[in-house]
Amino acid sequence: MTPVGIIGCGLMGSACAARLKAAGITVTGYDIDPVKAAALGGAPASSIADIARGCRTVVLAVFDTRQVENAIDALLAALPAEAPPLTAVCVSTCDPDRITTLAARLPAERLRFVEMPVSGTSDQTARGDALGLVGGDPAAADAVKDVLDAICPRRHHLGAAGNGGRAKLAINLILGVNRAALAEGLAFAERMGLDPAAFLGVAKDSAAYSQIMDVKGRKMVDGDFTPHGKIAQTLKDFRLMLEQAEKLRQGLPLASTYTDIVEGCMKAGEAEFDNAAVIREIRRRG
Repeated sequence: MTPVGIIGCGLMGSACAARLKAAGITVTGYDIDPVKAAALGGAPASSIADIARGCRTVVLAVFDTRQVENAIDALLAALPAEAPPLTAVCVSTCDPDRITTLAARLPAERLRFVEMPVSGTSDQTARGDALGLVGGDPAAADAVKDVLDAICPRRHHLGAAGNGGRAKLAINLILGVNRAALAEGLAFAERMGLDPAAFLGVAKDSAAYSQIMDVKGRKMVDGDFTPHGKIAQTLKDFRLMLEQAEKLRQGLPLASTYTDIVEGCMKAGEAEFDNAAVIREIRRRG
């Protein structure tokens, strides 16, 4: 079996690799940090060109849109002329307009592009609980169904390339505001003299319940900011939302407020913390 390449071996890339290996699919990783690539197991690739020559399906789990574009161009440049089409599955959260442009310019006989940003933390992805938001040619997605099934057993196809990213940004806006609301509620309860762990249990049993209490509540209460989704990534995503909103002339007052909170975390040196660390910034504003 030809291995599936993973470009970007951080939190999400590692989670995707774990899902693929659990499904019996061999992986080979490439990352600018060779230690991260080696941690996936197997023989790490020394370059994106190695991935292009040795794999027929590649998962892109890099940080931002520019890195996706650069990786795609590097794959195309290195793909042998006689090779069958390579399929790139992009799980990164990107600028949806640039993804639409990227997908339109790719020669399908050389490289097929499947957009599938993942809704869920790296921990949820590793457990198989994340949701795939697919955009692009359905036939290209069907051709790598085994890979998509392994990473995200639950998926929605949202139409043209770019729509997956649009849905991801809107979902992440809701999640971010929920995180901020939970963090503020916990900080408020604590300041009023309530035990935050006990209060979290009460909140989960109340009309205010949301899944974010299960995913982030304990981390906020315990001060465990081991990352499943980093502050720096959250800020990148929210800046994308605000850029899209400005183009569309849509005000996003809650997204603007949350961005300001996350920027406070960045200034405090918490870029690599889990995004549950927004509770630290809310406490600092007390």
